[in-house]
Amino acid sequence: MARLNYLELPVTDIAGAKAFYAAAFGWDFADFGPSYAATTTGDTDIGFQADPAEATAAALPVIEVDDIEAVEARVRAAGGVITVPLFTFPGGRRFHFQDLAGHELAVMQTGD
Repeated sequence: MARLNYLELPVTDIAGAKAFYAAAFGWDFADFGPSYAATTTGDTDIGFQADPAEATAAALPVIEVDDIEAVEARVRAAGGVITVPLFTFPGGRRFHFQDLAGHELAVMQTGD
């Protein structure tokens, strides 16, 4: 079953973003390199992307699925446009797409 499980936010100052959210909400973060950090609660987590080459223009909702290839095919068939081809990242695989209204979202599958 597909479910929203992650929200990625573009930031320009990763240390500042982490400090703000830690102070405001008590969140802890795991660092995944110098330009990426995320909460790791196991609920709907939030990631901060500070690499301008990889950051999206707005918040990026991430939908978790069990069969990423099947969902990619269904996204294309429904008229979605793949904006970032399927790639591997620590913890799984993911692709980005635009829906018919131009919103960018991502789809991920955990594991290898």
